[in-house]
Amino acid sequence: MVASAELVRDFVNTYDVEADADDLGTPSELALWLRERALAGPGDRAGDDDLALAVALREGLREALRRGPEPVELPLLPLRVTVGRRPELAPIGGGVTAGLAVIAAGVIGGSWDRLKVCAEETCQWAFIDSSRNRSRSWCSMRVCGNRTKTRAYRARKQGSRPRPGSNTDTV
Repeated sequence: MVASAELVRDFVNTYDVEADADDLGTPSELALWLRERALAGPGDRAGDDDLALAVALREGLREALRRGPEPVELPLLPLRVTVGRRPELAPIGGGVTAGLAVIAAGVIGGSWDRLKVCAEETCQWAFIDSSRNRSRSWCSMRVCGNRTKTRAYRARKQGSRPRPGSNTDTV
């Protein structure tokens, strides 16, 4: 199974930075999330180690998206290279760690360069940049782009005003 950019995006977005809400707060929530995406079987259970691995993978992917071409080391996962029509990474075995391995393998593909993390520091939401020149910076121009631009505008305006207590009208 080859993971899509959408799957990688959705996995990174299981933690909402702004709301401090984690969809993978417990091992059972991790197992359920993977089962809902056919990445784990109905009998597969997750433990605390699996949850720690998932969080490390998620935050490693977020960091990689934030850094761009700078290398980021992701946690070790059971993957092998398969060569057929084109080389691919495939999970070894099954269960929760194999499901996480499918997500990690999703970074090897044509859409990784379209995945980004919102430039708004309070957001950090992953999104797929579908702009022609791949120049999008925010997950939403209406929300995050507007926040960033409003903050920059206010900072410029404050910088152009005389500071309180400064004597600007003396010659």
